[in-house]
Amino acid sequence: MIRVVIAGTGRMGQAVAAGVESQDDMELAGLWGRGGDLDALVRDADVVIDFSLPDGTMEVLRAVAEHGIPLVCGVSGLDDAQMAQLAAVAARVPLVYDRNMSLGVTVLEHSVREAARSLGMGFEVEISEVHHVHKQDAPSGTALKLGEAVAAARGEPGTGSVRFRSERRGEVPGDHDVVMRSPTETLTFAHSVTTRQVFADGAIRAARWIGGRPAGRYGMRDVLFGS
Repeated sequence: MIRVVIAGTGRMGQAVAAGVESQDDMELAGLWGRGGDLDALVRDADVVIDFSLPDGTMEVLRAVAEHGIPLVCGVSGLDDAQMAQLAAVAARVPLVYDRNMSLGVTVLEHSVREAARSLGMGFEVEISEVHHVHKQDAPSGTALKLGEAVAAARGEPGTGSVRFRSERRGEVPGDHDVVMRSPTETLTFAHSVTTRQVFADGAIRAARWIGGRPAGRYGMRDVLFGS
C-alpha cells in the first residue's frame, strides 16, 4: 500500500485526496495546509504530492529532503530561486515536477515537439490558451512548456520565435491550441480540460511511478514515455 501525503488543501489538493482514496493500492496518509505539522506527516509517507503554493512548496521541499521521501510537485509560478531549490532537492530524492500533470497535455507536448523538429523554421508557431479569471500568470505554465518544447526541438535558445496569446474568462479549467502555419498549410494541435480531476489523475500516476526511482528530477514525459 502506497502511503500518500498531499500538500495543499485547495481545490486541487481535495481532488487529489479524493483520487487517492479511490485507488486500491494507495492510502491517504495526510492532507497538509500551512501551519500544520508537515514533518510528522512526511516521515511516515511513501510519497508526497504537492499542489500548494510556491511558498508552501519551499516547506515541502525542505521536509522531503530531510526525510528522504519522493515528491510529485504540480505547483506552477515558481521563481528562479525556488526552481534552484527544487533542483537541489532533486539531487537528493526522486522528484517529478511538471507545470501540467495532465496525461493529455504530456502527449500534446510530445507531439508538438516531434512536429516542430520535423517541420523546422519554415512554420510559424502560435500558442493560444484560455483559463478561468482567477488564474494570475499569463502565458500559462503549460503554454510556456509547449513553447519551450518547440524551441528545443528547433534548436533555438529561447521561445522568442513563438507567439503566445492568453485569455481569461469564466471558469474555464484550461484550453490550449498550438498552430503551426506556413504559407501553404496549417497544422493545429488542441487540448481541452473539462475538469481539474485530470491533473489529479496525472499526479496519482506519477506518484505510483516514482517509487523506487533514483534521485533526480523527472517530468511527466518520463512517467509516460520513459525519456
